[in-house]
Amino acid sequence: MKTVQHAAYEILRRHGLTTIFGNPGSNELPFLKHFPSDFRYILGLHEGVVTGMADGYAQATGNPAFVNLHSAAGTGNAMGALANAWNSHTPLVVTSGQQVRSTIGMEPLLANVDAVNLPRPLVKWSTEPASAEDVPRSFAQAIHIARTPATGPVYLSIPYDDWDQPAPEYAHYLAARDVQHAGLPSETILQALADRLQRATNPVLVLGPDVDAQHANESAVALAERLKMPAWMAPSAPRCSFPTTHACFRGVLPAGIASISRLLDGHDLILVVGAPVFRYHQYEPGALLPAGAELVSITCDVLEAARAPMGDAIVADIALTLEALAARVEPAQRAMPAAIARPAAAAETQGRLTPERVFDIVDEIAPQDAIYVNESTSTTNLMWQRLRMTSQGSYYFAAAGGLGFAMPAAVGIQLAQPGRRVIGIIGDGSANYGITALWTAAQYSIPTIFIIMKNGTYGALRWFAGVLGVEDVPGLDVPGIDFCALARGYGVEALHADSGASLTAALERALSSSRPTLIEVETLA
Repeated sequence: MKTVQHAAYEILRRHGLTTIFGNPGSNELPFLKHFPSDFRYILGLHEGVVTGMADGYAQATGNPAFVNLHSAAGTGNAMGALANAWNSHTPLVVTSGQQVRSTIGMEPLLANVDAVNLPRPLVKWSTEPASAEDVPRSFAQAIHIARTPATGPVYLSIPYDDWDQPAPEYAHYLAARDVQHAGLPSETILQALADRLQRATNPVLVLGPDVDAQHANESAVALAERLKMPAWMAPSAPRCSFPTTHACFRGVLPAGIASISRLLDGHDLILVVGAPVFRYHQYEPGALLPAGAELVSITCDVLEAARAPMGDAIVADIALTLEALAARVEPAQRAMPAAIARPAAAAETQGRLTPERVFDIVDEIAPQDAIYVNESTSTTNLMWQRLRMTSQGSYYFAAAGGLGFAMPAAVGIQLAQPGRRVIGIIGDGSANYGITALWTAAQYSIPTIFIIMKNGTYGALRWFAGVLGVEDVPGLDVPGIDFCALARGYGVEALHADSGASLTAALERALSSSRPTLIEVETLA
C-alpha cells in the first residue's frame, strides 16, 4: 500500500526537493522515518538558523528549498527568518508537524493551535489539509505556489498520524504534473515602454534583487549601455544586480524619501526593475519624486506594484522583459556616464583595523567570483564601495533587515554553490543571532568563511541613535565575546586578526582549507 508519506516523498523527489533543512521534534518523526537514501537531511540547532540556511540555499539555486519545523514553537522560532524570506521572494516550502488529528481540538501539548494563521502574513499560502488523503495534493500545491512569481515561502501544518494513511488513488498524477509561468508583456506594452525610454532625455535605472534572482544581470547591463544611463541598486539591496565595476554603476540608493529624490534629481524618467518602489527605512519626509520626473516599474510581484505610492507599473517576468527591452531600444546619442572613481586604498593602522582596510584586503585576496553574505550593517556602504562584485549571485543581505540571516544563509549558499567560495562578513552584534550555524558548517564540512567584524557595539544602532537624537539609550554595546572560543566549541577552526598582515594570512589560510573557518577581526567602531 502506498502511504501519504510515500506519495509526499515522490512529489518532493519529482521537483528536486531532496535536501531537507530541519530541527525535528516528536510531531515530525513519523514523516522522517525510513528516510530515503537519495535525500539528505541538514540539521540546524535552532529553527531560525534552519530557515536561514534554507533561505540562502533556495536563493543560490533559484529553486524551492524544503524546511521541516517543529509545531508552533519551531514555527515561532523561525518567524524572523521567514520575514527575510518573504521580503526576498525566497521560494521555501515550510512544513510543521501537528498533533494527532483527532486530538487537535482538545489542544494537547504540542498542538499547533490555529496553525494556518500562525505564519501569516509572512507566507504566500498557508494550510492544514482537511484530511490525510489531501496531504499529497497540498504538498504539490505548496511547491507550485512557492515557485510561481512572485516566488516566496509557503506553509503546511500536517498531523503526524496522517503519514501512515493510504495515499489517494490519483497520487501518481500529482507527482507527474508541472506548473509553468510565462510573463512577457504584450508587444503593445513593450513598445510603449521602449518609446518612453527612447524619448527620455536623462533616464536612470534602479535595480532590485529580482534581477539577480532571475539571472537577468547581463540584460540590465545591455539596457544601461544602449541607453547610456546610470544604474543604481534599490535601497537596502539584498542582492547585487549590476557589476560594481561598470562605468554606469552609481551605488546603492539610501532608504529615505528625501535622499532618493535628491540623488535622482535631474532625471526625467526613472525605470525601476525588480524592486519595490521604494523600500524606505529611516523616516525622511520629502517629495516622492524629483520635480519633472516620471517613474515606471517592472516587477514580478503584483502586491509591490499595487502598493507603490507613485509611478506606473508592469507586472511581468523580469528576465524576459529586460531582455526584450534591451533588444528593442535604439542606442542613445549621448555620452556614457563617467565611471565613479574607486576609493583610495585604506592606510594601515596600529591596532584595530578600519573597516575600509578589511574590505581592501578581502577584495585583494578573495577569488573574483567570491560570494559575499553581509550582516555588518554599519559598514554596508563601505562594502559596496570597496568590494568588486561582477558575477551573478555575488551578494546577499537580509531583505527584511532581520538579524540572524547571514551566518546560516552563508552555510546554505555554500552548500548550493560548492564551486565558489562564500565569505560571510558579519558584525559581532549580528553574529550572535545565528551562531549555531557554525555547528552545521562543521558537521557537514561546508567550507564557509565567516569574518566577524568585532568592534564591541551595535554599530548600525549607534548610527540610528544619532539620526533620531537618542544617543543616551542603553543596550548598544556587546563587549566580552570571544568568537574564536565559540567557533572552536562548535568544531570550526578559528583565527584572530588584529593587523593587516594577520588578516591577510588568516584569509589565505581559510581559502586554502576545505573546512569552515571563522576569522575574528578587531575593528574600529
